[in-house]
Amino acid sequence: MDFACKEFKIEDVIKCALNLTKADLNTMKYFLNEPDKWVDTDTLSKSLNLDISTVQRSVKKLYEKGILQRSQQNLDGGGYVFIYKIHSRNQIKSVILKIVQSWADRLGQELEQWENGG
Repeated sequence: MDFACKEFKIEDVIKCALNLTKADLNTMKYFLNEPDKWVDTDTLSKSLNLDISTVQRSVKKLYEKGILQRSQQNLDGGGYVFIYKIHSRNQIKSVILKIVQSWADRLGQELEQWENGG
């Protein structure tokens, strides 16, 4: 994507818009490649070869940003584990577009102030 005087990869825009780390982005990509699969953090940690705490932070962030869905799976011996699945690409697109639109709105406000000598 060509923006003003610089070219951006769509992945860079997504990473910036959602404030993702490299691990967060890799986690998101895993889910995008497995759109119908529910996964727990232990499985994800092994699949991505990442520390469990890193994966837990990533899925928490992606869940809070509306990228992942979360479901509670009760364990036979008591307790539970959360499992995660990606939302539809349409929903993710909507989340990112809202963020980018807020950037455009802020830019408009800044230009307005600049135009008025502020």
